[in-house]
Amino acid sequence: MWNLRYTLYCIVIILQSHISFAQKLDSIHFLQKPFVVDKSLLETFQFPSQISKDAIQRFYQEINNQSYHNLVKDLVQFRTAEKLSDWLYYQLIRRVSQSLSSKSENYHRYTLYKWYLMNKSGYDARIAIGNNQIIFYIKNKEDISDIPFFNIGKQQYTCLNYHDYGKLFQRTDAYTPIEIYFEEGKNDFKYKINQMPELLAQGYKQKSINFEYNDKVYNFKIKVNDEVSSIFKNYPGVDFDSYFNIPLTKETYSSLIPVLKENVAEMTTEKGVDYLMRFTRYAFLYEDDEDNFGKEKRLSPELTLLNPYSDCDDRVALFFYLVKEIYNLPMVAILYPTHITMGVQFDKKIGKTIKFEDQYYSICEPTPQARSLNIGELADKYLDEEYKIVYHYSPK
Repeated sequence: MWNLRYTLYCIVIILQSHISFAQKLDSIHFLQKPFVVDKSLLETFQFPSQISKDAIQRFYQEINNQSYHNLVKDLVQFRTAEKLSDWLYYQLIRRVSQSLSSKSENYHRYTLYKWYLMNKSGYDARIAIGNNQIIFYIKNKEDISDIPFFNIGKQQYTCLNYHDYGKLFQRTDAYTPIEIYFEEGKNDFKYKINQMPELLAQGYKQKSINFEYNDKVYNFKIKVNDEVSSIFKNYPGVDFDSYFNIPLTKETYSSLIPVLKENVAEMTTEKGVDYLMRFTRYAFLYEDDEDNFGKEKRLSPELTLLNPYSDCDDRVALFFYLVKEIYNLPMVAILYPTHITMGVQFDKKIGKTIKFEDQYYSICEPTPQARSLNIGELADKYLDEEYKIVYHYSPK
């Protein structure tokens, strides 16, 4: 009997140790391949509710040890192996920081984890404090709109956590920079995304969309993933080159592009582009960003496929992507005071054209208007308005 009790006791101890160890392992599961954090090797540091320069100095001195250096090494290796862009790598850093220190539990400490991990990963990230707020910003040379930026010397630093404060964000001179520098923190941060990551396969769902073209109804069953919305939740207004060239994930691409290619295979280029224009125009419901999101927000092509509503700039980005992927034709984005549309270069001019650098581009309107527009037609209300070319694509 004693031996049986002892055996059961040992089993309980072993199970408890396994449970305790499992609780120390956290798998960051937003990519196909998870990133595993072994928190048993990492000390969690206390941080006061009131932020101060001294408290930040102590945090830095405590965290700057070999165990956290090893974590950074694992993160950087993961970034390289998964070919993560800077923005996607930052999404991983956000999730790791959340695992180490919950944002809701201690926002200051959570932000300092991000600051430390980004710097040690090679980026020039800075913090400033004021009004018991901590402002997190990063060196960036791109033309970014809708978020604050700071200038330090001749360098521009964009704010990475502005969305957390919103209207509580103060004037830039209300914050005092904290002068802690990292030898590794030298590189610019880039918002441009050249490749989407492999997301969890089970995160995809099937979405049915349809539209009518030449009295025939075309039905599509595309794969979309809500994780894409999370990735781009706080993505800023990037320049048009970066915006138009955000690709689709592999699963979404495979569920849509081959079908579109098959549907236009027997059409002339002009008819095929007309088909893509009307697909973009009529397969999705229209709604202004202010009504949809409460603010201006540019959707990537995949977000336009995912969301129930989209506006003109969202459709222009999707139309550009489809034409580029299927026909790879020269294009220009044409910006009016309250509207954006696209011009496509064909072998010959069709209808109303826009001249740019001695080349002619026929208007292709991917957004619903008062009447159904053909290639080379522009809504009457824009005919006398001034415009500018904000993006030019020339196939290489």
